[in-house]
Amino acid sequence: MPRPDVPAPALPRTEDARSEVAADIEVTDRELLLGLTGPNGGRLALIERLCGVHAGLRGQTVHLQGRDEDVWLAQRAISELIDVLRSGTALSERDVESSVRILREHPEVKLADVFAPLSVTAATGKQIAPRGIAQRFYVQAIQSHDLVFGVGPAGTGKTYLAMAMAVAALNAQRVKRIVLTRPAVEAGERLGFLPGSMTEKVDPYLRPLYDALHDMLPAQRVYGLIERGTIEIAPLAFMRGRTLHDCVVILDEAQNTTIGQMRMFLTRLGERSKAIVTGDVTQVDLPYGARSGLADAVDLLRGVEGISICTFSSADVVRHPLVQRIVEAYDARDAGIDAHGPDDGGGRGDPRSARGPRGRG
Repeated sequence: MPRPDVPAPALPRTEDARSEVAADIEVTDRELLLGLTGPNGGRLALIERLCGVHAGLRGQTVHLQGRDEDVWLAQRAISELIDVLRSGTALSERDVESSVRILREHPEVKLADVFAPLSVTAATGKQIAPRGIAQRFYVQAIQSHDLVFGVGPAGTGKTYLAMAMAVAALNAQRVKRIVLTRPAVEAGERLGFLPGSMTEKVDPYLRPLYDALHDMLPAQRVYGLIERGTIEIAPLAFMRGRTLHDCVVILDEAQNTTIGQMRMFLTRLGERSKAIVTGDVTQVDLPYGARSGLADAVDLLRGVEGISICTFSSADVVRHPLVQRIVEAYDARDAGIDAHGPDDGGGRGDPRSARGPRGRG
């Protein structure tokens, strides 16, 4: 694909940030131009609003006008977003929004590094890539550490990227197996009383992992890998006494582990293995009074060499924009309740401690 004529942001910086300047960016590749501007110019309008500039499209040229610092930000965002598109990564309006925020808050960061595709492709052929700086740090942590905690609200890509990294490691033959596990707290861990085979018993509890797996591998290959034991589905209650070698093991919904279960799980790690632990400490389904093993482990192991703790916030949500607003609304209410203690009628104290069952968002 020919490289479009996209000049690097090199606007003269003035002492008066209110001075009006203009800049033109010519994009000769029609596909890149469409990917940048979006249907009906929606992404270009978003850049215009987020950067506080006037942006217009004249043929193959994006024209920017506004204050010096705002035009400089918009010009850099457009130039770097084109580099991201050239790498084969598709962009959504939410990606554009997070890109502008990243460049404003972390000017030293290159968007091409943030959105660099992983070495795994979805079953649909779509390139899988981080969707923001928190996800990029998470991926880098998994690459460089044998134990990684991904902690944060729903919709931040913790489980999906963990699965992508596990599949990439399996495809590259860096590991021999993938082990998927999570606590079945809703069944009181007494799976033997549930009808059906072991797979049928744990399927409802591991569905998010299955969904991510099927998004990355054809269905027939998934079934074949599970049948051969290359991908193993193991409820957490059945992990005791094992040592896991040559594998990537993912513990999902880890906020529902007890302190004892988390300790048991973390000591299963064998040679040439990685463990990825994901969860949201604000959604705990343990009996009232029992502290979450995830919250306890994060507090205890922070700063331990070889362990990385990656924290996500509502700003990192990559689902429907409403999910971010919902998470922020709950966080704001929780912060107000916690500030007054558990006796203000909310029935809550430390969000890291377990409470009674709560509904999922």
